[in-house]
Amino acid sequence: MNNIQRPAIIYPQTAVRFRRSVKCRGQTLVEYALILAIISLVIVGVIVNLGQQVKTIFSGINSQVSSAPGAANSTH
Repeated sequence: MNNIQRPAIIYPQTAVRFRRSVKCRGQTLVEYALILAIISLVIVGVIVNLGQQVKTIFSGINSQVSSAPGAANSTH
C-alpha cells in the first residue's frame, strides 16, 4: 500500500471548484428567496381578495339565518 502523505495545501483546481460552488450556492439562495417572496405576495393577494368575498357570503348567510322564523332575533 502507498502511504504517501499529501501536503496540507489546497490544489488550484480544488480551490477554483470550491469558489465556484460557493458562488453558485449564494446565487441559488438569492433566487430561492426571490421566488419565495413572489409566491408569498401572490398568496397574500389571493387571501385579501377571497377574504372580502367570503365575508360578503357569510354576512348574507348571517342575515338570512337571523331573519328566519324561529331564530333568536327573528321578527316573525
